[in-house]
Amino acid sequence: MQPRLKSGLWVQALIRRYDRQAIPATVVRKGDADAGAILVKINRRARGCVVLDRTQDFAGALVWRRATGADPVDEAAADAYIARQAGRDPDLWVVEIEAAGEIDLDGTVV
Repeated sequence: MQPRLKSGLWVQALIRRYDRQAIPATVVRKGDADAGAILVKINRRARGCVVLDRTQDFAGALVWRRATGADPVDEAAADAYIARQAGRDPDLWVVEIEAAGEIDLDGTVV
């Protein structure tokens, strides 16, 4: 297992990265600073939303799973998914990024 950056620090770095690019990114929900799971909601307004779940593959590499499926969903469906996950995991972090184009996250999106 590879060492990982604490969740709170990773989220701060993500927010700073997009702030420097003038892309709105907001912490919607704060989780456990050390080891909380992280969801990223990519909001493309009229084109829908995608929720990504940070996880590891079998080799231990960081990957992002398309938690709401391969195709974008409407914002209400994305928010409902996030609410269900938050109900199960009180340590969950949620970051929302408003992006018209592609975004760059550490790891592969699957």
